[in-house]
Amino acid sequence: MDNIGTLLVDAATLMVTGMAVVYLFLTVLVYLVQLMSKLVPEEQPEPATQPLVTPSSKPVSGVDPKVIAAISSAVHQYRNSSAK
Repeated sequence: MDNIGTLLVDAATLMVTGMAVVYLFLTVLVYLVQLMSKLVPEEQPEPATQPLVTPSSKPVSGVDPKVIAAISSAVHQYRNSSAK
């Protein structure tokens, strides 16, 4: 059986080697990502197009104005009763 001192030295060597490998890998990864960000052009968002608005007396959503008024009234009444 090995001496406890040799086991601790072997463990420390293995730990330092593992940490160095991980550090080197992460360093290379950071530099590669920076290189790719310079090589690959940024995506330009497409210009937003304005939807064509046609004047009409009918609501666009297809919901009856009476239903919208009833819902608005119920929400208003609920908010007033909750605020007290």
